[in-house]
Amino acid sequence: MDKNNWTYKKLGEVCYIGLGFTHTPTYVDDGIPFLSVKDISGGKIDFSDTKFVSEKEYINAPKGAKPQKGDILFCRVGTMGKPVIIDTDIRFCTFVSLGYLSILSKELINVFVKYWMLSDSFNDQIKASVRGLAIKNLNTGWLRLFTIPIPPLAEQERIVTELDLLSSIIEKKKAQLKEYDKLAQSIFYDMFGDPITNEKGWEVKTMGEVGELQRGSGLSKKDLIESGFPCILYGQIHTRFGAYTKTHIACIPQELVRTAKIAHFGDVVMAITSEDVEGSCKSVAWMGDYDIAVGSDAAIYRHTLNGIYVSYYTQTKAFYFEKAKYAKGFKVTHISTKEIAKIPIPLPPLFLQQEFAEKIESIEQQKLLIQQSIIEVQTMLDYTMDKYFG
Repeated sequence: MDKNNWTYKKLGEVCYIGLGFTHTPTYVDDGIPFLSVKDISGGKIDFSDTKFVSEKEYINAPKGAKPQKGDILFCRVGTMGKPVIIDTDIRFCTFVSLGYLSILSKELINVFVKYWMLSDSFNDQIKASVRGLAIKNLNTGWLRLFTIPIPPLAEQERIVTELDLLSSIIEKKKAQLKEYDKLAQSIFYDMFGDPITNEKGWEVKTMGEVGELQRGSGLSKKDLIESGFPCILYGQIHTRFGAYTKTHIACIPQELVRTAKIAHFGDVVMAITSEDVEGSCKSVAWMGDYDIAVGSDAAIYRHTLNGIYVSYYTQTKAFYFEKAKYAKGFKVTHISTKEIAKIPIPLPPLFLQQEFAEKIESIEQQKLLIQQSIIEVQTMLDYTMDKYFG
């Protein structure tokens, strides 16, 4: 691709960089929305849980705290995440943890700038700027000096069209995965009813009465090797696994197996440490045909039920209400195996649990095809981004 007709400028030459409120304003019950980092995620603005400032405070606020439609919002502190193009006429102002770019030059399209901010080129400039600092904080002085490529407008439009197409394919496939997850939950409630009301009248016992819980052993990321004895760490339960898995993604040295706690086929592995109550007891049923070691901050639940049924039960509101009674902690939430053992669980017939598991496995096979397709399209998107911004 010929880039000879591209120009390169400093970001401060072509964009105004807004900083947000540098002080905490006085909040009111109703007024102008006041956004912080928590209010932008997944490439969208969420007004559902914002704080508010008065009309007077908004009027007196600096320009850097009042982005407009078409500007690009981004996180300045911690993980940058996805930049967000403002597509609403709603007036709002921002805290200093959010910055924004307002394009001043007719040479640039805002969506092109957004994609540039997602590129390795942009992130390499961030890394060079924050090197040696404990917390990432995108100083606007640094940003002004970042170099941005500027192709001719027609070429920017073509690049945006190409990247939009690939991005939209990925988003549609991710939406398909969410629909399959909803279908799985729907099948659970259709077959077993709502565990809160137990309208089908299943026998109910505590988890400790139909199984036993054992804490994992002291394994951590530093113990992982490329090839060895398979293991599951609690962080992987939160980020890498769904309701069940038949394959592992990490290994430990053989010499650590002697003291490790081992999960067998059908056991449910639970994360007993998390960031909040929602993540407490996040579970994955181990359905592999070999044993697997379980790390610390996780527990093994060995039981007389179907593992996939148990794992899906831990996703219900009934289970959430019960675990919320026991989960403790502020910044880090923990729940003990003794407390998990007190949680009640309905006991539908095993043949019905097995029938449910078979339906879930069929759904998971479809999800696996979609996930593989997402990887392929993401690879194409990464290649295309590198072609234009690398």
